[in-house]
Amino acid sequence: MTVQVTITPNGRMSLPADIRKRLGLAGGGALLVEETEDGVILRTVAQSIAHAQALAKKYTGGKTEASVDAFLARRREESGE
Repeated sequence: MTVQVTITPNGRMSLPADIRKRLGLAGGGALLVEETEDGVILRTVAQSIAHAQALAKKYTGGKTEASVDAFLARRREESGE
């Protein structure tokens, strides 16, 4: 779905209500802005977390020993905690 929005002279833009509702932003909320070579990507915080997790899984092969939790557990074990 592509929607054209207008940016005001002070830099504000409005997302259409139906998009805000689908994203869970009907009552307001935060979006993260990512600038790429192809343009700008707007993501909710939840979408950004899911995107980061997918990238991490891609590079770790889904190995549980490569997780942050596993890393922290190893560090605690090494430090004697």
